[in-house]
Amino acid sequence: MPQIEIFIGGRTFEVACQEGEEHFLHSAAAMLDAEASTLAEQIGRLPEARMLLMAGLLLADKTAGLEEKLNQAQVEMIELRADLDRAKSKPTPEPQRVEVPVVPADVIDTLAEVAARAEALADQVDEKLG
Repeated sequence: MPQIEIFIGGRTFEVACQEGEEHFLHSAAAMLDAEASTLAEQIGRLPEARMLLMAGLLLADKTAGLEEKLNQAQVEMIELRADLDRAKSKPTPEPQRVEVPVVPADVIDTLAEVAARAEALADQVDEKLG
């Protein structure tokens, strides 16, 4: 079982851990050290046990808050999945044909008027030629 040194609140501790878990212990120690450093800045030098207790309580408080947020997110996720399952279980609605006029009505009217004028001119030309 490896022995590693960790630094918390300006103090060195030698701690044993499982093989391959060293990086997790260093990470946890860094979080605890950050809290202990904050305490030392705010309160000053504390006895070792008191510093570790307070830093641990601060981390536990943060963890509890995160666990509460995680639980709320899990409840919301369950509700959203249920909504999704309900939506998927509904029969697919029949497609509806929707016709959208491509050419605006006023353009159609203008084209009809131009066509009528062209026909009238064609009739006049036929009469003069015929």
